[in-house]
Amino acid sequence: MTSTHNAPAAMAGDNTFDGYALLMDAARRQEPITVAVAHPCDEASLTAAVDAAREGLIRPILVGPQARIRAVAERLGIDLSPYPLVDAAHSHDAAARAVALVRAGEAEALMKGSLHTDELLAEVVNATTGLRTGRRISHCFVMDVPTYPKPLIITDGAVNVAPDLLAKRDIVQNAIDLALVLQINEPKVAILAAVETVNPAMQATIDAAALCKMADRGQISGGILDGPLAFDNAISMEAAQTKGLRSPVAGQADILVVPDLESGNMLAKQLTFLARAEAAGIVLGARVPIILTSRADSVRSRLASCAVAVLLAHARRNAQTPAAV
Repeated sequence: MTSTHNAPAAMAGDNTFDGYALLMDAARRQEPITVAVAHPCDEASLTAAVDAAREGLIRPILVGPQARIRAVAERLGIDLSPYPLVDAAHSHDAAARAVALVRAGEAEALMKGSLHTDELLAEVVNATTGLRTGRRISHCFVMDVPTYPKPLIITDGAVNVAPDLLAKRDIVQNAIDLALVLQINEPKVAILAAVETVNPAMQATIDAAALCKMADRGQISGGILDGPLAFDNAISMEAAQTKGLRSPVAGQADILVVPDLESGNMLAKQLTFLARAEAAGIVLGARVPIILTSRADSVRSRLASCAVAVLLAHARRNAQTPAAV
């Protein structure tokens, strides 16, 4: 799902773009990163970590009740001998110990196992023992959509339920910083609403206009913003032209910023289950990337999430991206 606007496969109108292959190739060129996997106590989460290790993407540290992890591994025929295990009493303890490994410099990323996202993120944002930065944490889906000629980042569909303007500022900046790591130069950011005009009765349109002005004033940097834009004219040049929109973003968005979690989550899942898109999931804004996988994710999606984390971790090593990403 990496891209460069100079690459023929990523040019508008060429729907042969294979973002998954590009992403995996880019990640495999880097050395594996050490990842603290919190509570990998079911088949989906344990195999996700082991598959990523076998692909040469990560070196997992499995954090959770050892008896439960070993029981799952035995049932699946997985050899755990290559992977360190850190015992934890339960899921909450596993989240705390995984975060502690990152704070101690023993891991460069976190990975969610079979625990609730809120349980893991509560430890991440703990003011005393967590991984907070000056940036609000947010989630990005990095989508490889068969009918779209380049990567598509959707944010925030998993963490911030109803973000206000300042939260949206951080959500936008996190997504831009991610896009830059994925070699999407000067990403085009569409701030979505139901319409493409400012309507005082629709808060999403007011926020969109304010975000664009914040970008004009340097409060958001690295991307080109426009909004409000409806979904159709954000991703379809034909739709934008039909509505007479003159915009550097309309019809060619790299990033879709949704009004709230519900709309973002539904949009990403619609693309996944109806358009057969692949979706990597990553949480940004903490000291390290946080890999979010779901039991419903395909193996390819789980690997893609790990690959995104690899690129982010190496970018941070090389000081190519702010520490919040």
